[in-house]
Amino acid sequence: MFEYNPEKHYPKETESRVLIRFQDCDPLRHLNNAKYFDYFFNAREDQVPKLYGVEMMDFIKKYQAAWVIYNHNISYVKPAMVGEWVRIKSRIIWHNDNTVVLEYYMTDDSETQLKTLLWTTMRYVTLAEGKSTIHTGAVNEFLAATSMNLDIAGIEIKQRVKALSLELKKV
Repeated sequence: MFEYNPEKHYPKETESRVLIRFQDCDPLRHLNNAKYFDYFFNAREDQVPKLYGVEMMDFIKKYQAAWVIYNHNISYVKPAMVGEWVRIKSRIIWHNDNTVVLEYYMTDDSETQLKTLLWTTMRYVTLAEGKSTIHTGAVNEFLAATSMNLDIAGIEIKQRVKALSLELKKV
């Protein structure tokens, strides 16, 4: 279970280096559009326990609540190709008392070219009734410690793609 330590630095971003597999590609050797979701979610699931010492199932069991995805917004910028090594990064860019917005993005291995950007919006709901509920306890501490809490009101994904692409070119 996550235990907030004010002395500890919590990275705001997770990162994985991943190989694009043949089985996940279309006949043009591009990563299949639906497979991006698998790559993004698997990368975050692998990294969160390593970085923060928490398994999401622990939160679910303790608080009898879970996040349910209700919106995806994805922008495919450049194709990921079979046999290519890529970097997958994820971060909580915004949250409030019952909602979280996660940003996932994929770059080439040298981190100079944006390939895909995904925003996933999730609502925190009770397991028993499936009704919206508020973040409490260690969940709140986890979100406060790991979220970037950007002001995303009025930002469209196109603008974010442009900003990230420019950031990567500066590196």
